[in-house]
Amino acid sequence: MSDRITYLTRDGKIKLEEELKLLETEGRAEVAERINQAKELGDISESGEYEDAKKSSGFLEGKIKEIRDILARHQIIEEDTGDVKEVRIGSTVTIVYEGETDAETYRIVGSAESNPKEQRISNESPLGIALIGRRVKDKVTVQTPNGPTKCTIKSIR
Repeated sequence: MSDRITYLTRDGKIKLEEELKLLETEGRAEVAERINQAKELGDISESGEYEDAKKSSGFLEGKIKEIRDILARHQIIEEDTGDVKEVRIGSTVTIVYEGETDAETYRIVGSAESNPKEQRISNESPLGIALIGRRVKDKVTVQTPNGPTKCTIKSIR
């Protein structure tokens, strides 16, 4: 287990707690049933179904441990209620990339909740790192695998 803090929104914590409960109850029961069914088929030393069920059990237990570790060392991201001056974890930031006209909006969250498809980026991602501590109208350089990319912060909330 790492000592590193994982930042979570209140909703993110609830979702992880629900997922953990589901994995510990229904997930374990399903895997145990698969293992029992595979054992009933006979010689488990050559059973592909048994091996697959055991691997699923290992993945399930790994996911349970991961979620428990996150919940054991999390910190809740407090919601901003007033005038936000600079980007921090929990901020929603609107940016425009250099040479573009369309703005993009992202919420900065902890790594456990990041989901770029939902415009939720990690504070540990290249964009998250570049934005943290910056202010409206700041020009920011983001280090990407394709080289540096520039953007301007249009709003923070």
